[in-house]
Amino acid sequence: MTTHNDDAAASLPIDENKIIAERRAKLSALREQGVAFPNDFRPQHKAADLQEKYASKTREELEAEPVTVVLAGRMMLKREAGKKAAFATLQDASGPKADGRIQIYATLDLTGEAAMAALHHYDLGDILGVSGTLFKTKTDELTIKVSELRLITKSLRPLPDKFHGLADQETKYRQRYVDLIMNEDTRRTFKARTAAISSIRRFMEKNEFMEVETPMLHTIPGGAAAKPFTTHHNALDMQMFLRIAPELYLKRLVVGGFDRVFEINRNFRNEGVSIRHNPEFTMMEFYAAYTDYKWLMDFTEAVIRQAAIDAHGTATLTYGGRELDLAKPFHRLTIVEAINKYAPGYTAEQLNDAEFIKKELLKFGVKPHAHSGLGALQLGLFEETAEAQLWEPTYIIDYPVEVSPLARASDTVAGITERFELFMVGREIANGFSELNDAEDQAARFQAQVAAKDAGDEEAMFYDADYIRALEYGMPPAGGCGIGIDRLMMIITDSPNIRDVLLFPHLRRED
Repeated sequence: MTTHNDDAAASLPIDENKIIAERRAKLSALREQGVAFPNDFRPQHKAADLQEKYASKTREELEAEPVTVVLAGRMMLKREAGKKAAFATLQDASGPKADGRIQIYATLDLTGEAAMAALHHYDLGDILGVSGTLFKTKTDELTIKVSELRLITKSLRPLPDKFHGLADQETKYRQRYVDLIMNEDTRRTFKARTAAISSIRRFMEKNEFMEVETPMLHTIPGGAAAKPFTTHHNALDMQMFLRIAPELYLKRLVVGGFDRVFEINRNFRNEGVSIRHNPEFTMMEFYAAYTDYKWLMDFTEAVIRQAAIDAHGTATLTYGGRELDLAKPFHRLTIVEAINKYAPGYTAEQLNDAEFIKKELLKFGVKPHAHSGLGALQLGLFEETAEAQLWEPTYIIDYPVEVSPLARASDTVAGITERFELFMVGREIANGFSELNDAEDQAARFQAQVAAKDAGDEEAMFYDADYIRALEYGMPPAGGCGIGIDRLMMIITDSPNIRDVLLFPHLRRED
């Protein structure tokens, strides 16, 4: 005998409303009995731990030394053999290194008549609590022989069938809770994300960085060239902005004497949505006094490499079917060197001709700002011709002053800063630089940004008078970097879309 939850019914059309009504009726009966939604069952074991420890045991070994287990999980499969016996598969939160599922076996003799009758009415998706002993079936599958069985939570909605799963990608993002139930790959992705963030935190603390928290509501949006979300504080009757970056607050702490600080933070930018952009995203920013951008590149490389190892098991990854080796030293190129390498054909004279580059950018559909200088134009050409080809980890260094308002200017080359951006698989992963700690220079840079904003650049920075005041108290020379956690996790987990590594990505409203 099989139930409507089983293989034979998997290909039949599903009347979801009818199923929900049937399940609500079952829940109503449980309420009348006073046994709906109990909260006194305490599991003592996890499926993955049991699989890891006992899956290699023989039937004889398990019989000789019985192992008693108490476990709870969601019923994902059920096979009934008449009224006297049934198999089911429970899934719990364990894994991903070992299987987070385990089979249970209930019989009339051992489990009892009442429990067997109840099991007949349980549905896929129900959360069950079981007690019993481990044994091996004839097919050598580790199984719990059930002595006690309880319904912990009644599931009112049917799960997607196991053949087609949750097929629609937008539904996966919108109903992540169902995606996590049905897809081991999804659970693995987010466990890897947690492992990577934990790795970063450990690495920073090991290197004497102090974790801090800075405001998410700013009176002046600063620390990045980005368009902010605007809100209003009713009690103070003032406009405020969601944080676009924590940079200026973190550097205030360096002024205050905390030489090494970091924050794993949420940022918000009111810009486009794409496979690489989400309005709300996670970064890790850190600042270290008495360092420069060269030190930062070495350190950032080490942070990322260790995160990959701890989350993925190795620094040699595969992304989109192509190998990416984070174990090797990262490459370093200037903007012009990158153009020459990945878009050969431009002469040195052309790359130093602002009018020529403007015409080239127009061919790519890019209209430069009227105030753009040669450095900004070269950067624009790099973005259109070379950036997408930077597969192996590569630092692009020596950014122009005009697009780096917070970075220290080079002491040896006019017009550029001690700044880098890290690229891999054709996208930016990190941005860092030797910090500008000259208050007067910083004030002049802010003024230039204000002029750019007045000229129509919506992403130009505001003038932050309090930050200038902080610098006037004196900030030691320092280096700072921000690493995009979401983009890094796309690479570590081989995910093509940033929404794949966000538990709850932003989507349009449901109709």
